[in-house]
Amino acid sequence: MKAIVKVTLRKGVLDPQGKAIEQALHHLGFNGAENVRQGKFIEMTVPDGTGQDKIAEMCRQLLANPVTEDFEIELVA
Repeated sequence: MKAIVKVTLRKGVLDPQGKAIEQALHHLGFNGAENVRQGKFIEMTVPDGTGQDKIAEMCRQLLANPVTEDFEIELVA
């Protein structure tokens, strides 16, 4: 089974890297790009039957900073 984890900064947390990307896009002429937020995409193979609660625990302990980041988990058979 494959687990896909998307980690993003919580709303209200400053995202200087996202702002830098937004400014670079504008500099390149892509002026419609607004409110750019940068995050992480983590894909891993886990044993069949691994529940979202187990993967959420991985996120809380290592993959995401629970103070400043949110995460989403998708399991794919």
